[in-house]
Amino acid sequence: MLRHIWLLFRRKVIETLRQPVWVVIGLSTPLLYLALFAPVLDAFTGGPGFGEGDVLDVFVPGILALLAFGGGVGAGWLVIEELKAGVIERLRVTPVSRLALVLGAALRDVLVMVIPALIVVLVAIPFGFHAHWDGIALLMVLLSLVTVTTSALSSALGIILRETGSLAAIWNGVNLPILLLSGVLLPLSIAPGWLRLLAHFNPLYYVVEASRDLAAGTLTSGEVAQGFLVMTALTAVVLWWATNTFRKAVA
Repeated sequence: MLRHIWLLFRRKVIETLRQPVWVVIGLSTPLLYLALFAPVLDAFTGGPGFGEGDVLDVFVPGILALLAFGGGVGAGWLVIEELKAGVIERLRVTPVSRLALVLGAALRDVLVMVIPALIVVLVAIPFGFHAHWDGIALLMVLLSLVTVTTSALSSALGIILRETGSLAAIWNGVNLPILLLSGVLLPLSIAPGWLRLLAHFNPLYYVVEASRDLAAGTLTSGEVAQGFLVMTALTAVVLWWATNTFRKAVA
């Protein structure tokens, strides 16, 4: 299975290298947030939810979580293209591991997420972001779980729906509530109580809270433990479901 994962991962990386424009577009979004939205937050310095440090210490970890969430969403569209091109049909006659089909694409998405995420951190440092590299390293692991989960979920939905319009409708419907209820742009500690209550039903909320602790160099807080616990369980469930979906489709 490890060999299958490596072969499929390498295939996906080669596909990405042939179309690097998507990597550039993926990097431009968080950089635009830093350039156009972060300056608006300067007035919040020292206010509720931001503390006495630089606002980027709160803002950048949220942007990294946003990058990780979006990093795997596009996997479903690629699956639909492969279905239409007959690639999935050809895989039906091979002994390739169905889990490898999911993880090969997911690990490519992780790679495409981690490199821009580190670039965002490096770009943010001269503007006031305080990077604690032990926490950043652990944060990349947590964000990788997010990307694997969204990639596997999107791939499985692509197999089930088989239409780009249907897949787009689902992601467009869930994308905004998930992001707004996670506090990626503004900490939810300044939100009203009913909004904070709803946020606890959103897995990405725990990731964002853990991300801010990890970026600050706090490795053993309750928020970090909750973030890893929630994402590890969710990743395992989604991988199991996506693998079964591929097993039925590529029997």
